[in-house]
Amino acid sequence: MDLSVITGSLDQYLAGLWLTVHLVALSCAIGLAAAVPLAVARVSRNPAVRGPVAAYTWFFRGTPMLVQLLLIYYGLGQFQWMQAQWEAGHPFWLLFREPYFCALLAFALNTGAYTTEIIAGAIRNVPHGEIEAAKAAGMSRFVMARRILLPSALRRAIPAYSNEVILMLQGSSIASAITLVDLTGAARNVYSKHFAPFEAFVFAGLIYLVLTFALVGLFQLAERRWLAHLRAQRNPRPVG
Repeated sequence: MDLSVITGSLDQYLAGLWLTVHLVALSCAIGLAAAVPLAVARVSRNPAVRGPVAAYTWFFRGTPMLVQLLLIYYGLGQFQWMQAQWEAGHPFWLLFREPYFCALLAFALNTGAYTTEIIAGAIRNVPHGEIEAAKAAGMSRFVMARRILLPSALRRAIPAYSNEVILMLQGSSIASAITLVDLTGAARNVYSKHFAPFEAFVFAGLIYLVLTFALVGLFQLAERRWLAHLRAQRNPRPVG
């Protein structure tokens, strides 16, 4: 193993790492912010409210994220109306020519779909006693959702959401398919320059591994802080 291949390319790896981290962090933040109201709509009894959200989650969970990314970046450009908007210099539609924006949009839509279902499932699993207690206290539906239902569901969703964030980190490696030089893209550039695939991709894999363990540690801290009461219920202190 030639370590000079790695030490001589650290600047590329650092630049790719920075792009990967803030792309994943921003897409997860946008997806989470959108998923909370969508999850409430997902559990609605009204089919007109529930149906569009279900269609959105089914599509983005049922198709590969790489396909979604390629459709947004390459597919939209074949339509004449999109080309006309680009020729007219419309600032919003010009964003669809930027690979970073397209990757961010695809990642946010994808993780938003998964997060919506995670939070919706957590809402359905909120103990009925908590809801009855809120009703007995005279809370309106809005106050009950804001103070009881959503906080309880978001806490219970932490373990499942941690898996989604980790999968999002690892799935972000497809960003290099649309010319972005993320961590995987940096490894490809190092490989093409030095013809050393083992060194180039093993080092990138180690960085992904470190990031994954860091996320696992952060979510474990979050679980200890916000799910301590549930852990106490699962493991009651022995009597006598």
